[in-house]
Amino acid sequence: MTENFLSLLSMREDMREITRTRLAFSLLLILLLSNLSLGADRAPNNVMTQLTQEKLATQTFTLKQAVDHALTNNPDLQIAIERISHAEAQLGIVLSAFYPQVTARASYEDSNNPAQVFSMVVSQREFSADSILDINNPGHRQNFRPEIIGKLSLFRGGQDYHQSKAAELGISAAEFERSAVHNALIEAVTTSYYAYLAALEAQKIARDSMIAITSELNQTKLRYEAGTTLKSDVLSLEVKLAETQDAEIRATNGIELSKTSIANLLGIPSNHTFAISAPSSILTKPRLTASFNDLLDLAMTARPEIKAVAKQLKIKEHQLKVEQGAHLPKVDAFVSYGQNSQHPGFSGQKDNVTVGVAVEMNLFSGFNIKQRINAAERKLAEVRETERKTKLAVEQEVKIAFLKLEEALARLRVTEASVRAASEAFRLVNEERRAGVATITRYIESEVARKKAQSNSIAAHYDALNAEAALKKAIGDWK
Repeated sequence: MTENFLSLLSMREDMREITRTRLAFSLLLILLLSNLSLGADRAPNNVMTQLTQEKLATQTFTLKQAVDHALTNNPDLQIAIERISHAEAQLGIVLSAFYPQVTARASYEDSNNPAQVFSMVVSQREFSADSILDINNPGHRQNFRPEIIGKLSLFRGGQDYHQSKAAELGISAAEFERSAVHNALIEAVTTSYYAYLAALEAQKIARDSMIAITSELNQTKLRYEAGTTLKSDVLSLEVKLAETQDAEIRATNGIELSKTSIANLLGIPSNHTFAISAPSSILTKPRLTASFNDLLDLAMTARPEIKAVAKQLKIKEHQLKVEQGAHLPKVDAFVSYGQNSQHPGFSGQKDNVTVGVAVEMNLFSGFNIKQRINAAERKLAEVRETERKTKLAVEQEVKIAFLKLEEALARLRVTEASVRAASEAFRLVNEERRAGVATITRYIESEVARKKAQSNSIAAHYDALNAEAALKKAIGDWK
C-alpha cells in the first residue's frame, strides 16, 4: 500500500514537471512571436546582422581558413583592389582623347550693333537689297542659334599616345602592388597564427609546472612543519612557483595579443569573438632547399615590389615624353552644324555647316613647358633611385630571412637534443629521489628544466615555421 502511494506521488510530480515544462515552452513561444511582430519592419537587416555575428562568434579558423578570410576581408587588400579599379578608370579617361568630342549648344543674342545685326541678317539668310539702306540704323535684332559641334584630335605631339601607355602601365603597377600586399598579408597571418599556437603551448607547460610545483610545495610545507625538511626548501619552491606564475601570465598575455593581431588582419571587429584551431597533425619541419644566391635570383624576378617599381619607371618615362610633346604642334579637326533664326525652332532652310582643321603650336609659354619637362626628368630620376633602393631592400630582406631560418633550424636541432637530455636527467633524478638520494630542490629543478626544454623546443619549432614564412614572402613565393 505504501509503495502504491509513493508511486502515485511520483507520478503526480512527473505530471507537474511536464506541465511546467509545457507552460515555459508556451511562454517562450509567445515572447518570440511578440518580438518578431514588433520588429517586423527591421527584421531582415537585424536578423541577417545577428546571424552573421553569431556565425562569426562561433567560427573557428584553421591557418588556411584564416588566410582565406584575410584575403577576402582585410581592408589593406581591399584598398589595393580599389586602386586597380582606379587605374582602370584612369586608362578610360586617357583613351577618351582618341574619340570625337560632340557637344550640343544653344545660344541667344539681341543687339543693335550694326556689324552684329548685319552678321545676323546674313546668317539668317534674310539679306536683301533693302537691307543695305538702313545698315547704319538697323534697330534691334535677335538671333537664336542651336548647333552641334564635333571635335577630333588628330595630333598632339604624341601626348595622347604616351598618356595611354602610362595609364596601361599604371594598371599593371597597381596589380603588382596588390600582390605585394597579398604576400605580406599571408606572412602576417601565418606569423600571428604560429605565435598564438606557441603561446598556447607555453601556457600549457607553465600551468603543468605550476601544478607540479604547487603539489611539491604543499608536501614540503607539511614536512617542514613536521621538522623533517629545511625552510630553504620551502622558500626555493616558492621562488620556482613565482617564476612559473610569471611565465604563465606572459603566455596568457601572448595569447590575447596574438588573437588581437589575427583579428586585425582578418578584418574582424574587436567586439566579435572567434576561435583558432590548432593543426590536427604534427607540424612539418621547414627546410632550406636552395642556396642564398639562388633564392636572391628568384626574389629579383618574382617579387611584386620590384615589378611594380619597374612599371613605375616606365610610367615616368612616358610622362616625360608627354611633357616633351608640348613643343610639337597640335592638329584638331572640327565640324559645326546649326542654324540662325530670329525665332526659336529649327528650319532646314536656314541651317549651316562649318568644317575645318586647326593647327596650333606653342612658341613661348613663359618657360612653363621647360619647367614641366625638368620636373618630369627629376621624377624619373627619383623612381630610378627608388628602384635601386627597392632591390637593395629585397636583397637585405632575403638575406635576413635566410639567416633567421638557418638559425631557427639550428636552434630546433639543439632544443630537440636538449629535450632528450632533460628528459633523461629528470628520469635519473626521479629515481634518485625515490631512493632518498636527491633533494626535493634538485627534483623540482630537474622537472622545471625538462619543462623549459620542452617549451624552448616548441618555441624553436614555431620560430622556424615563422622564418620559413618570412623567407617565402622575401622571395615572392606565396601563391
